Amino acid sequence: MPTDRPPEPNEASGRGGAGGAVAGSISFDHVAIAVRRLTDPWPVFADVLGGTYLDRGINPGFGWTQLRFANGFIVEGLHPEETDKADFLTRFLDRSGPGPHHLTFKVADLDDALAAVRAAGFDPVGEDRSDPAWSEAFLRPNEAHGIVVQLAQVGTDPLSPPPEPEGFPEMTYDHPVASLGRVVHAVADIEGALGLFRDLLGGRVMSSGAAVDGNHWVELGWDGPGRLRLLEGAHAAIAEWIGDRPGRLRHLFFNFDEPRLVPGAREVAENRWVVDADDVLGTRLVLASNARP
Repeated sequence: MPTDRPPEPNEASGRGGAGGAVAGSISFDHVAIAVRRLTDPWPVFADVLGGTYLDRGINPGFGWTQLRFANGFIVEGLHPEETDKADFLTRFLDRSGPGPHHLTFKVADLDDALAAVRAAGFDPVGEDRSDPAWSEAFLRPNEAHGIVVQLAQVGTDPLSPPPEPEGFPEMTYDHPVASLGRVVHAVADIEGALGLFRDLLGGRVMSSGAAVDGNHWVELGWDGPGRLRLLEGAHAAIAEWIGDRPGRLRHLFFNFDEPRLVPGAREVAENRWVVDADDVLGTRLVLASNARP
């Protein structure tokens, strides 16, 4: 059901609710999932949902592979590599198991972005400019409402992606390819989260409403296809699920005309299907079908 108008910029409380926003073009580029092995995302995200190979690489402690969906939004799989050089991802997996790891926002100028972030009271970590093609820094989950937020600037001469990994699924489909419509992130403090993702990181309010359990939500968009729905965790099962955390990534929402093809999918309403986190790399999926029965 509809709600009152979304709060205007700088009405939100908490960090990021006042002061200057990050300048320049910003895009919500991808959501990253921590996995044990390079190949773990392929059966569902590539072979069934049709994510196509985009890019990959290896950094100290982890390897990464990106899959792009029909609307251009990206899922990145992170798996342990070169763990003798860094073991943060291994420790994450040992502690939490596979599941959502971070959200990445590309900014026009990392220096300007970090100045705005610090002015808003945040303490970015992991600043790295060693790669001329990619500069980055991070906001920790305790500041970024329960999820790591990566801020990245792409260099003026980015490298061409290497070829597909060996054994990557053949991209021939007899079913429609999915679009990754939005990332849904449940937060304990929706006004504070709006202060970060809307007021500071420039997300535009695309829509807002309330779920049947009374929890409000606001959906934000940036340049490009990335959409982030902030879901209030003040009532009922969502509040219990968040617990004492500042937030948790609730699910990835896909538009897909053949949800029955997804292992573990169960129909919860007309043309609406759910795959529990335990069935797909610790990451709950919600699938909407526009196909007519």
